[in-house]
Amino acid sequence: MNGFPIPVSVLTGFLGAGKTTLLNRLLKDPALADTAVIINEYGEVAIDHLLVEQASDGIIQLSDGCLCCTVRGELVDTLADLVDRLQTGRIARLARVIVETTGLADPAPVLQSIMAHPALVQAFRLDGVITLVDAVNGNATLDAHVEAVRQVAVADRIVLSKADLVTDAGDLDRLRTRLRQINPGAGLFDAGNSTAGVAALFDCGLYNPATKSADVRRWLGEEAAHDHAHDHHHGHSHGLDHDHSHEHGHRHDSRVRSYSLVHDGPVPFSAIEMFLDLLRSTHGEKLLRMKGVIQLSEDPSRPLVIHGVQKILHPPARLPAWPDGQRGTRLVLITLDMPEDYVRRLFAAFTNRPSIDTPDRAALENNPLAIAGR
Repeated sequence: MNGFPIPVSVLTGFLGAGKTTLLNRLLKDPALADTAVIINEYGEVAIDHLLVEQASDGIIQLSDGCLCCTVRGELVDTLADLVDRLQTGRIARLARVIVETTGLADPAPVLQSIMAHPALVQAFRLDGVITLVDAVNGNATLDAHVEAVRQVAVADRIVLSKADLVTDAGDLDRLRTRLRQINPGAGLFDAGNSTAGVAALFDCGLYNPATKSADVRRWLGEEAAHDHAHDHHHGHSHGLDHDHSHEHGHRHDSRVRSYSLVHDGPVPFSAIEMFLDLLRSTHGEKLLRMKGVIQLSEDPSRPLVIHGVQKILHPPARLPAWPDGQRGTRLVLITLDMPEDYVRRLFAAFTNRPSIDTPDRAALENNPLAIAGR
């Protein structure tokens, strides 16, 4: 019998970025045997016909519509059908699912579909988001479309395609720098490089198959952010100061911020619960993605793992023990147009470290709207 939950990877990227080309290459790797691919055809080239013939039962093409809207219900139905096929023996084995979104899609609703459905949460787990960026048109696309910036911001892995077609090395360097600024926690790879293979792009989850253990820093993106810290002044907060740039289009980038909330001691579950509820009710649409590992006062020896996309929170999970000896609470938030100061003051109040003129946790529990900046 297959092991549940089955990892689901979301492959996104703007129109023409080369998602299908990358997918065709990756699927030739034996490591992706027993993978079901859900493809949304929306004016884009489908998977190679030869590949479809080789794995006709494992490749499901969604017909009309966009995964982020009209096909959203169908995506849930398709995933549920995969589970049914597996349980009835029509599919012998299912090791992984890849969902390729349309180029115009905001990946958040796809992630929410996986996180929010009670039955799917038992059968599937979100492995990660792989975002492809066209090196030739990447800067122009990011300038023109905030959706492209969102795709980069929520990625666990960013893959740069067509880098060999760029004639100006300076342009390519600026694009790399820009991608790292938008999302310092994601790994950045070149599609034409052998390092951009299955091992690098998949298994983005908390459990690292290579070490067969939970890898908190890797999952939170802290390792990648640390690698890029020497490029810019990152620290715990990663914001972009392109407002003064001569490149007016960078205005979208400056709306995205990635930052960490850290608390060294244990926190009561009720405090974390109210903090997350308030954050999602006041600014949920602006919270692109959130990951966290929390030390609870009620049981400090077993960390609580949370993962959210906008207002949807994956059911919290408990690890049997702390994987790396690092206790405490660490939340990583990727936001769009969210006031960082409000979030930090809210977190400080609920961890009983309120700043001057800010209510403490007890006051907030009586009046949840007491912190300004909503």
